Amino acid sequence: MTETSIPALTRFGEFVATSVVPSAARVAARDAVLDTVGVTLAGSIEPAARLVRDVARAEGGAARCAVLGTGERTSAGWAALANGTAAHALDFDDMCFVSMAHPSAPLVAAGLAAAELADAGGAALLDAYCVGFEVEAVLGRVMNPTHYERGWHATSSLGSIGAAATAARLLGQDAGAATRSMAIAAAEASGLKESFGTMVKPLQAGLAGRNGVLAALLADTGFSASEHAVDGAQGLLVAMQSRRETLGDGAASLGHAWEIVDGGITVKLYPSCAATHPTIDTLIDLRAEHRFTPDEVEAVDVLVDSVTPTVLIHDRPTTGLEAKFSLHFCAAAALAHGRVNVQTFESPCLSDPVIHALLPRITMRVDPGVGVGQPTLTEAVVRVRLRNGTSFERRVHGARGYPDRPPTATQLGDKFRACAERAVSPGVAADLLDWLRDLERHPRVAAFSDVLSAVPA
Repeated sequence: MTETSIPALTRFGEFVATSVVPSAARVAARDAVLDTVGVTLAGSIEPAARLVRDVARAEGGAARCAVLGTGERTSAGWAALANGTAAHALDFDDMCFVSMAHPSAPLVAAGLAAAELADAGGAALLDAYCVGFEVEAVLGRVMNPTHYERGWHATSSLGSIGAAATAARLLGQDAGAATRSMAIAAAEASGLKESFGTMVKPLQAGLAGRNGVLAALLADTGFSASEHAVDGAQGLLVAMQSRRETLGDGAASLGHAWEIVDGGITVKLYPSCAATHPTIDTLIDLRAEHRFTPDEVEAVDVLVDSVTPTVLIHDRPTTGLEAKFSLHFCAAAALAHGRVNVQTFESPCLSDPVIHALLPRITMRVDPGVGVGQPTLTEAVVRVRLRNGTSFERRVHGARGYPDRPPTATQLGDKFRACAERAVSPGVAADLLDWLRDLERHPRVAAFSDVLSAVPA
């Protein structure tokens, strides 16, 4: 049997069970876990997160795993669902443009729950995060952009399999059991882009985390599954409209090259869809450089790739969730105030007359010359015309927080504290930040669960 004829999940299972994670990957994973715990705490007070917790509380379950920001504990599956939903509730969690997913919300949600079940340490959590990230990246490279363009929410679809890999590693599964975990998760995988701008979008991230934990727990019992669930004739690649219907040599680099190191993770510095960030960055910079006021702006024209309008689907948003998926609103907010933050998507700003006056002056158009040779959603041409006839044009690749412009340790810390303090006291936030910065050295993730689930201030 040639390497390319081996079922994809068999190759993934061997990688998950046996790979040795390099130190550079662990460092990247540590920062990702830190950032994700922060945005999870921030998101824990959002309606979507609260409603999921209400159902979890009503359903009950063994109090084994922490629900961040609440002081509550529940079963591993419910904890992963609750924490994954909270992590994605503000759309402030990180991005990977290979998987076209928010990788960390499901991976960290599943990882924290599985780490508590296994009584694992910080180093094991980081290694498990890395193998889940790499499995997602391989699938993303094979499946996207077609999978994403056809309406699948990759954070949920690919995230379910990545989360299963993470949970399998933490539970100490051998290659066969890890293969079954991911095969079960492939059957659970779902998620629709039509949900963007509603509570279901963050729920889908939580479901991916829950799916991964449930799949791994079932695999531990000996539950059977098809090793061809991904690349079989009726497997995930075919059913979910992958760009290619076989893995080919897509997994050849597993364990040799690490996407988390070579490609990196995009850390969000604005709590909105990543496709808005190049435009936000550009308009904030142009406003600061040329000191024009919102009233002086006659028109803003943003040229984008063909995928962006399938994501930024709300031209005239009426809720904060919709506004996060509105290039028009995000651009208007950047012009109106020179900043975009959590408060931008809350009630006062949603009815801001300055923002609403700008909305009709902003257009978004697909241009076939945008995005060529660039990762999807990362390039834009921004044109601003002032009433006095002055105009500015800037082609921008990516934004601050992208791998080629990564946040500093200070920026990560500032973001973490600002997020965490929405749910816990400044003292608890500071303690948690210190602990997470030293995550690899902690012998038991569960030992710090009192801080992880600290009661809100």
